[in-house]
Amino acid sequence: MNELPKLKPLMMKERLSVLFVEKGNLDVLDGAFVVVDKNGVRTHIPVGGVACLMLEPGTRVSHAAVTLASRVGCLLVWTGEAGVRLYASGQPGGARADRLLYQARLALDDEARLKVVRKMYAVRFGEEPPAKRSVEQLRGIEGQRVKRMYQLLAQKHKVEWKHRDYDYTEWGSGDMANRCLSAATASLYGITEAAVLAAGYAPAIGFIHTGKPLSFVYDIADVVKFETVVPVAFQVAAQKPASPEQRVRLGCRDIFRSTRILEKMIPLIEEILAAGGLEIPKAHEEAVPIAIPNPEGIGDAGHRS
Repeated sequence: MNELPKLKPLMMKERLSVLFVEKGNLDVLDGAFVVVDKNGVRTHIPVGGVACLMLEPGTRVSHAAVTLASRVGCLLVWTGEAGVRLYASGQPGGARADRLLYQARLALDDEARLKVVRKMYAVRFGEEPPAKRSVEQLRGIEGQRVKRMYQLLAQKHKVEWKHRDYDYTEWGSGDMANRCLSAATASLYGITEAAVLAAGYAPAIGFIHTGKPLSFVYDIADVVKFETVVPVAFQVAAQKPASPEQRVRLGCRDIFRSTRILEKMIPLIEEILAAGGLEIPKAHEEAVPIAIPNPEGIGDAGHRS
């Protein structure tokens, strides 16, 4: 009798990007990952095919659910209302010592860090940054360009825009455009953190952003946000819907799918860090393997196994 093949987690690039869950209990029942509402109705979630679950207020999670999510490499993120304001997150698979040492060396070496920051600038804006500028100077130049890009998008979509400003402690205090932007970037941060962790790096060790738990997540997300979620936020803000956050999430889901962002995210991280010019340390013999390895092929690069 032939045995069934072993279950293997999907690679990050093949997964659904993000799902939001609110007002339900996450649990594992009859071997399935489910959300159970107050009436006892089960909604199945293919957790092994999702990069990130955003858990909003009203959600409870069992130990079994957290364990299963970790085993299949699905990031759980506990957030505030509308997916904004991060409270806590899991770390599926754990970080890798060789990747952490590599990332830390790049961040601590002034020359290498500057090269990484210049690469982020070049990828983000499609041109080389001005020569002989420090990280702080590049940060200032970037800030001015970002302000201008917000203004141009607001003009394009005929949205009233003053500046990026909101009070995260009082969600309803922000104007429509800022609320849409916050919801959009929260979705992007979720899948970016999932990609950073899946690749074995540390979310806290940043190059432009520093001193925050998600500094590196912000660095990578900023590189792609103007080609993905920011236009979506302004499009929704221009329509002034009754539930802007929900519309933004749906728009982000569609743009993540059409741009195949999860397929590009980890190679983008590797490309940016490689610009620092340092070699990746070899993994120790006792090192823990990567959480979700790529399947080994049986032919050359073009062979489909």
